[in-house]
Amino acid sequence: MELSQDCRPQLFICISCHDRGAALPPEGEPTDGKRLYDAARALEAAMGTASPVHVVPTLCFANCERGCTAGLSAAGKWSYLVGELGPEHAADLLIYAAAYAKAKTGVVLPSGRPASLQTSVIARFPAPLESAKDAAE
Repeated sequence: MELSQDCRPQLFICISCHDRGAALPPEGEPTDGKRLYDAARALEAAMGTASPVHVVPTLCFANCERGCTAGLSAAGKWSYLVGELGPEHAADLLIYAAAYAKAKTGVVLPSGRPASLQTSVIARFPAPLESAKDAAE
């Protein structure tokens, strides 16, 4: 299923993250989060317009105690924060993103996610609500 480039979900990957308990990389070496981003971005590029998601780098989700972190969001859908990740999860993140893109509300049960991501969801956030009119209006 090809998605319009404008309606694809966004997969935000923290490029400052490092694996929990791991030492920081030497100066000039990429973090684990940057390596995860690079791997996911390469997979997105290889898929071209068939990619289910747009991979976007970001800085710090303030989830450092849970390892590398990514966020998945799309207009009108629940957004998810996923942790305990490493560069080896890039392909599974894109598989999860494909299921997310197909789900009307973005809800993908653990059984619908790759095994490596079944317990990685840290939080979910509702889609922004349209401004409600005051009863007096």
